[in-house]
This record gives sequence, C-alpha cells and structure tokens, in this order.
Amino acid sequence: MIQIHRLEGFYWVARTEGYARAARAFPYPITQPAVHQQVKKLEAELGVSLFERLGKDRMGLTAAGQRLYGFIQPFFEQLPAVVRSIDQGEYQGSLSIHTASLMLRQLLPGWIKRLRKRRPGIRVTLVESLEPAIGALREGSADLIVDYIPNPPGDIATLRVGTLYPFIVVPQGHASARRKRLSLAALRDETFISYTVGSPGYALQLQALARHSIVPAETLTASTAEAILGFVESGLGYSLVPSLEATGPRSRSLRVDRLGPGRIEFPVVAAWRKDTPENPLLDAALESAPTP
Repeated sequence: MIQIHRLEGFYWVARTEGYARAARAFPYPITQPAVHQQVKKLEAELGVSLFERLGKDRMGLTAAGQRLYGFIQPFFEQLPAVVRSIDQGEYQGSLSIHTASLMLRQLLPGWIKRLRKRRPGIRVTLVESLEPAIGALREGSADLIVDYIPNPPGDIATLRVGTLYPFIVVPQGHASARRKRLSLAALRDETFISYTVGSPGYALQLQALARHSIVPAETLTASTAEAILGFVESGLGYSLVPSLEATGPRSRSLRVDRLGPGRIEFPVVAAWRKDTPENPLLDAALESAPTP
C-alpha cells in the first residue's frame, strides 16, 4: 500500500514544480529534505522516476508522474472543502434508525431536532419495529437501534439514552381507581391487555405478573402501548405498560400507578455495530442523544 503522506509530498512538488516551493506550500510545517524523502520513497515503491530536472530549482513530471498526478490531483484539491463542510455541519447523507413505537413518539422527536441542528442536510429514516432489529443492524439496513435490549450481543455497542418505567393502568371508572394505590393482586380476576405474544414487551409483562403470582384468566393482545391504552380506556381490562416519563402515560380516562415495590426500571439504549466504518452522521446522532 502506498502511504498517503508520500502521495501528498509528490502532489505538492508536482503542483509547485520544486521541492523548496512544495515545502512552503504545505498546509503544515515541513522541511525541504522531508519532502524530498517522501518523493524518493514513493519512486522506490513504484520502481519509476516521477520527476525530471528542468532547471536549477525546477522539476517537471515524467510520463509516469503525469499519470499519477492526474489521478491524485482531484483528491488533494477537493479535500479541504470536504473537511470544511464536515467541520461546519454541512455533511449530507442519510441515517436509518429502527426503534419501538413508544420511543418513536416519546424519545425521538426532540433527539432528531437536536441532530438536525448539528447536521442540517441529514436525511433520517425512522423505522418502527416490534422488537430490537439486531438483524437489520448487522446487515447494514439499520445504522442505529433505539430500544430496550436486555442482553446486547458482543458485536453491538450501546449507549443508554432513557429509562422505561412500568405502570399499572385501569379505566378511570374502575372500582380499583378509587383506591389510594392500585394493586395487581386486586386485579387478578380481570381481563389482562397484553403485548403481542413473543414480543419483548410481552415477556416483561409476564415477568411482572409472575412476581405477583398472577396468571390472567383471560387476555386480549395488542402490538403497541397506544393500542393497549386504548383497550383499557374502553373498559376492556387492565394492563401493565412502559413509559419513558417517570409520571407515566397521561390520560383523563385512565388511573395510572407506578408498579412497585422496588421501583423496577428498564434501560433504553442506542445500539450500533462495533465494526461500523467511520460515520460522521452516526457520531452526530450519538452526540445529540438524550442524557437519561
């Protein structure tokens, strides 16, 4: 592999037609002998002469040198503008984020606003997923996952961005709603509104019910927290739902209490592949992430 700093030395000598002028034109301090060594090592690697002397302090390109210069010239001439655009937040591109519906509504809006301030030209694609899209992340169709991931795989890096709090919810007109505190034990004979069987939310609901030795006699299922809350508001049963707000979901039609004891919490993380190539947009997204 040709080292890029040797190509840089060659570029400046070709552009200025001399070693001394090349050293003065470099964007950072360098001596004339150092530039000369870069070119000589490059010629040794390629096995050809790239310059011929045209005068006391003037160098001209050989045929091989002209071929190489024509190839690298656009890169070195356009590089400063690219660096400026990245530094000034003008880098444009797209970022794909897969997330659960709850995060999509409660966590992502403010996050995306902050990201757009950092990268005004960014295009963000938000994909709602029923479970953590680890497969999409590994395949490259997702750049970032925002979700509750109990046991992240070893090839996935994570950053905590929020907390899910579990809440008991019943209709406001339910007899239990008049009590000081809602109790799962008092609701054991009621219809339970659950997440779709097999989903992470469903597994968490079952864990919470098991801690209270409750096996629902009857259940209704829904795929999202919003759908579950709608069923509860309609008087079809009670449920356990997560919320990113410590006060729980807000509705005049519901009685909501934080599940206790122990104040159970579940971390929400941003997740990405550890071997992801350098990506300024992903870096900007992580820098814009909420602090839990």
